[in-house]
Amino acid sequence: MMVPAALLLLGALTAVLAPRLLARADWPDREPVVALWVWQCVVAAVLVCCALSMTLSAAAAWAAVRGHVFASAPHGVVDAYALGTGSPWAATTAVILAGAGVWSAAMLVREVVRAQARRRRSRAELLVRAPELPGEEPGTDRLVVLEGERPDAWWLPGTTPRLVVTTAALRRLKGRQLDAVLAHEQGHARARHDWLLHSSAALANGFPQVPVFAAFRDEMHRLVELAADDMASRRHGRLTTALALVELNEGRGVFGPCPTPGTHVPQRVHRLLTPPDRLPAAHRLRLTATAALVPVLPVLVAFVPGLRALG
Repeated sequence: MMVPAALLLLGALTAVLAPRLLARADWPDREPVVALWVWQCVVAAVLVCCALSMTLSAAAAWAAVRGHVFASAPHGVVDAYALGTGSPWAATTAVILAGAGVWSAAMLVREVVRAQARRRRSRAELLVRAPELPGEEPGTDRLVVLEGERPDAWWLPGTTPRLVVTTAALRRLKGRQLDAVLAHEQGHARARHDWLLHSSAALANGFPQVPVFAAFRDEMHRLVELAADDMASRRHGRLTTALALVELNEGRGVFGPCPTPGTHVPQRVHRLLTPPDRLPAAHRLRLTATAALVPVLPVLVAFVPGLRALG
């Protein structure tokens, strides 16, 4: 039972140390796409630790599970894990981790179902407010303009994503600012940021007492916006993108001495106007490769006794 315990300890250390290291680093705002990848690898490592610990604990608790897990392994490999010692905590650990896995899957399903329901309602409301014109094929990708006194623009994901813009936004957005807004929302759609938000929200809502999942959700909301800002600014310029953000959010109380809490718009505008230097390509590659190794580490820990026995 040493390996399952070591995996749980490794998962706990990853969940505690990785968010702190990322919070102290200055490069995530400079490279939001790399930061998104690193966060995904960290959370994946925590989940892999729990999954492997559950599997080995179940193998230690029940001979039937052990027979399936080590069906093709030599007898010496099974002995190396010392799973037949009958630890009283093996069954409890396996059941708790299995329940957590089922709960995580249920939270993800609930989040996806709710998102799909919201999307259907939004599409139905959109069809009422902006009916299709005669001869227009249903479901075609298009820019939808809605009457509205509040400047707003949003991307409605789905099989045929649509950019929705209010008439107030059209009056305020000048020149290529509308193109920048379109590029920003297209960046969300192409990178499938909605799935990142669903996954992070499911983990954070399912396990509100686990800080790493709450930090994962908050950072996903922030980093996907920075990544989409960068996509828009590369095509239409940072000043144009920043001005578009200001025009859309000026009347929402996000600027000024007492900005609306929980918004990152002022920081995003400041970042666009004073862009930080990007990391060198070699540094970005090292960060990406190092992050990819983080979920591999618990797999190596799980295989150490077996590899020693074979060696």
